[in-house]
Amino acid sequence: MTQTILLPILLPLISIIVLLVLRGSKLLQQVIGLSGIALQLGVALFLFHEVNTHGIQVIQVGNWPAPYGITLVVDTLSAIMLIMSGLIGLLVAIYALPTIDDRFQRLSFFPLSHALLMGVNGAFLTGDVFNLYVWFEVMILSSFVLLTMGGKSKQLDGAIKYVTMNLISSLLFLAGIGLLYGKTGTLNMADLAVKIRESDESILLNSSAMLFFVAFSIKSAVFPFFFWLPASYHTPPIAITALFSGLLTKVGMYAMIRFFTLFFVQNPDFWHPLLLIVGGTTMIVGVLTAASQYDVRKILSFHIISQIGYMVMGLGLFTVMGVGGAIFYMVHNILAKTNTFLISGIIYKIKGTYQLKAIGGLYKNYPFLTLLFLIASCGLAGVPPLSGFVGKLLLITAGFENQNYVITAVAIFVGLITLFSMVKIWNEAFWKKQPGDYVAPKIDLPFGMMFPVVMLALGTLAMGLIAEPLIQITAKAGTELLNPEEYIRSVLKP
Repeated sequence: MTQTILLPILLPLISIIVLLVLRGSKLLQQVIGLSGIALQLGVALFLFHEVNTHGIQVIQVGNWPAPYGITLVVDTLSAIMLIMSGLIGLLVAIYALPTIDDRFQRLSFFPLSHALLMGVNGAFLTGDVFNLYVWFEVMILSSFVLLTMGGKSKQLDGAIKYVTMNLISSLLFLAGIGLLYGKTGTLNMADLAVKIRESDESILLNSSAMLFFVAFSIKSAVFPFFFWLPASYHTPPIAITALFSGLLTKVGMYAMIRFFTLFFVQNPDFWHPLLLIVGGTTMIVGVLTAASQYDVRKILSFHIISQIGYMVMGLGLFTVMGVGGAIFYMVHNILAKTNTFLISGIIYKIKGTYQLKAIGGLYKNYPFLTLLFLIASCGLAGVPPLSGFVGKLLLITAGFENQNYVITAVAIFVGLITLFSMVKIWNEAFWKKQPGDYVAPKIDLPFGMMFPVVMLALGTLAMGLIAEPLIQITAKAGTELLNPEEYIRSVLKP
C-alpha cells in the first residue's frame, strides 16, 4: 500500500488537469474542486492510520534506492500536517463558493487551490532537500497568482512584496542546498542525518544551517523577516487569506522543525538559545503590533506572526514536550487562525468594512456568530478549556521543566496581550452599538460561509475538551523527531 503515499500529490495534479479542461463550467469546477480535496483528506486520514498502525511509511519513486532516488516519507508529523492540509483546503473551498467571484471560480480559483495544496502536500511528504525546494516553488507560483486574483492595486502592491521576499528566501534556500551538497555529497534527509551525526567536522555545516534558517524564517514570517506578511495577506479575497494563514507559514515552520531535529543538530549551545530568542522576539513584536491595529485583517495578520513564535519556542526547547507542544500548537493555530479570518469575512459581508471603528452591534443581531467568534478568538488567546490553552500549557510546562524562565514568561505575557486584541475586536465589532444613524438590515448568512466556521469552532472545542489523545499523538511525533533512528532506518533500508 506504499503507493498510496503518492496520492496527496497525484490527486491535486489530476484535479488540476480536469479542472483546466472543464474551466468554462462553474458547476463542474465546484463539484470537481470539492471532490478532489475531499479525496485528499480521505487519503491523509488513511495514511495517518497506516503510520499509527504499521510505523513510518516510505516509497522510493522509480525504485531507485535511497539516497539516490526521490524519497517520499510519511511519519506522524507528516501525516498530521497532511490531514490539516486536506481539512483546511476543503473547508476554505466550501467557504469560497458564495464568496469568490463567479468568473474566478470558472477560470482559476479551484485549479490554483489544488496547485497550492499539491505544493503543500509535496513539502510534507518529501524526504529530499532539493525536492522540498521544488515544492516551495510550486507553492510560491500558485499563491502569487491567487494573491493577485482581482487585479486591484492593493493586491498587486502586496503581491510584489510577497513574491520579492519569497524569491529571496528561495535564493538562500538554493545556496544552502549547494553548500550542503558540496560538504556532504547527499541531499537525502535520512542520509544527511547519518553523515552529519557521524562527522567529526559537522560544526562546519553551521553556514549551511544558517542559510536554511533564514530561508525558513522568511517563509514562516519569523522576526525580523515578517514584514511582508501583514503587507500582503489583507489584500486578496478573505477565503484566500484564510487558506494562506492556515497553511503557508506552517509549511515553513514544518521545514524548520524537520531540519533542526533530523540533521542540523550540531552545536546546540548556539542554535537552541538563538531559536528561543527569535521565538520570543517574534511573539512580542507580532502581538504588540497587532494590538495597535484597527483593521480586523491586519490584527489577525500580525497575530499569525506572534503565534509562529510559540512554535519556534517549542523547537528551541528541544524536548519531547517542547517539540510535541509546538506541533499541538501548530494544529490548534491552523484551526483557530483560519476560523478567525473566515469570521472576519462574514463580518465584512454584514457590515461592508473591516474597520473596527465603523462596525458595531453584531452581538444583538447575530448571537450565534458571536458565539463562534468567542470560541475562535478565545482559543487563539489560550482561554481554558479551548485548544490554545492546552497548547500554551504544554509549551509553558516544557519551558519551566527546561528552566527557560524568560521565554516562558514571554509566552504568558503574549497570551495576555493576545486576549486584549481579541477583546478589542469583541468590544468594537460585537458589543458596542453601530456607529452613526444608519443600521444595516439583518441578512441571512449563506450555509457555505457558516458551515466551515462551525466545523473549525468544533475542532477548537474538541482539541481542548478531548486533549489527551491528541497530546499523545503530538508527543509521539515529538519523540520520532528527537529520536530519528526509525525514520533513518525506514528510508535507508535496502
